[in-house]
Amino acid sequence: MLILRSNLEIKFLEFIPTKRFNVEVKHQTMSVWMGGIFLKDEGGYDIVLKSLDHYKKRLQTIHQSPELQEAAAMFAPVLQSQAQKRLPMVDEAKQKIEHVLHDTIPAKSLEDNLEILEKAIECRKSDIEKAQDTGKEYFMNLLGDLQEASKDLESLSNALVKIKEYSD
Repeated sequence: MLILRSNLEIKFLEFIPTKRFNVEVKHQTMSVWMGGIFLKDEGGYDIVLKSLDHYKKRLQTIHQSPELQEAAAMFAPVLQSQAQKRLPMVDEAKQKIEHVLHDTIPAKSLEDNLEILEKAIECRKSDIEKAQDTGKEYFMNLLGDLQEASKDLESLSNALVKIKEYSD
């Protein structure tokens, strides 16, 4: 009875896609993360590195954010603490991109940093839109030249799609 149970358990686990690597098993083939190809071969690294730099600056200055100042006072310390925890993750992602560009690690290794890459791109895109809509000084200072930053909106939208792509 024990042997039958372990066999069933193994069979059951074979058909569950792993969330950590976002891999799906379909007829003995695995999906490939296309985001790595976008980053390395299609020049996506430029907009992603720019986004990571922006995200790091945003995390470092979160205490000045108008959104944080408008939030309830009890949430501010929690958000600031979370921001401090993300800073090393941003640095790690930037280092990995540099290693990928120098061919010292495979592009696939960046898949582990997919969440932080997405957050960085979403943050930059959102902050450009907030600067355009509100004109608040915080966002203007964070972005520098709004005219120049606005040119990145299409690339940011494209990067958000490309970074999440998997082959069929």
